[in-house]
Parts: sequence; structure tokens; C-alpha cells
Amino acid sequence: MTGTDSTNGTGDGAHERVRRSYDVVAEEYRSRIGGELEGKPLDRALLAALAEQAGDGAVIADLGCGPGHVAGWLAERGRTVVGVDLSPAMVALGRKGYPELEFREGDLLGLPARDAEFDAAVALYSLIHLAPAELAPALGEIRRVLRPGALLLVSFHIGAEVKNLTEWWGHEVDVDFHFLEPTAVATALREAGFRVEAELDRAPYPHEAETRRAYLLARRED
Repeated sequence: MTGTDSTNGTGDGAHERVRRSYDVVAEEYRSRIGGELEGKPLDRALLAALAEQAGDGAVIADLGCGPGHVAGWLAERGRTVVGVDLSPAMVALGRKGYPELEFREGDLLGLPARDAEFDAAVALYSLIHLAPAELAPALGEIRRVLRPGALLLVSFHIGAEVKNLTEWWGHEVDVDFHFLEPTAVATALREAGFRVEAELDRAPYPHEAETRRAYLLARRED
């Protein structure tokens, strides 16, 4: 499941549809989205805050890393980053574009990582590819791979609708985008064992799709 402005149904079949869809658009996605942080000052500020609090020597997981641009940005700030994505094509692009970083294929419901492996994690626009019933187990899985006290930054489109995309940049796809309510995500985080430390939302930048976006910064509690 990749990150950024882009969501799924339930079960392995839906996850396979997400995987295939992102494989199909991977090159175009990298071309269009790979430099997006240059035009997202708030995102950069939140990522910088997470990296600073994680501390020197921190290992940060980028969950739904796409072509690796967020992982690369964090690595430029002196952090060790491991990118994880459902799409093999996205993982291949990450490895090609950022050969100094580690990228792994994996699902938010079964992350390819050890217990307490990471000092922090980001999940930017990747929760939107989860069916409602999958949100709680995914957050539990993210908690598993974080050390006690580690920070997690999540972002998503605000709303209650599900948008199905069958054509994306001229490519045939089949992927759902689940919009989420911040109060529901905050509740799910708390129930999964996180303490929510910051919540904010913003209007879209001129170059983005016209949706409001939410950001929650949470800390794993023992």
C-alpha cells in the first residue's frame, strides 16, 4: 500500500487489486509524485518534527513508501529509513532511486519486521487502503513493530466516502480510496495502544486533489 494522495475493500482479493493497480501506475506515480514534498511545507514540518524527536541514530519505517521519496527525504536528515510497500514495482523503484536505503515488500496487516524494530514510523495516505474492519488490526501490527515510546505519524483524506478508481493517468486500475474521519482514527489509535499527541487538518494545496487532509501524531504506550 503506497503513500500519498491516493484506498480498498476487504480481504486478500482487495489487497491484490491494490497491489496490481499500483504496479501498473508505478512509473507514472514516481514521475508525478516523487517530488511532492517540495510543495508541501506542512508535511515537511511534521516529518522533521518526527525525525527530531526520534533522535540521532533512529530507524524509521515508511509504511506505504511508494517510490521512496519520503524515505529519501528522512534519510537526508540523517535518519536510517526502511521503506515498506505492498507493490513490488514501487519497492523496485525505491531500491533503484535510493540504493542506500532498505525497501521491503509487505502488507500493513503483516509487516515484514521484528517486534519493536523501529524507533518511529510514518504512514502517509496508506491507511486509506484499508477496509474499516482492517484499521484496528493494522494499527496493532504497526504498534508491534515500534519500540515503546516510538512516534507514529499518519495522514489521510477526511470524509466518509469510498471512491473507486478504474482509470488512473491513462492506466486501467481497480482500487478503492477510503476517506476517514479524524475522530474515528484517533479512537482506533488509542484503542491500539497509542497516545495521540497532535491532531490537525489542512485544506489542499493548489496542485492537490480538492480534499481536506488530516494528520495525527501518536506515541506508542506500554
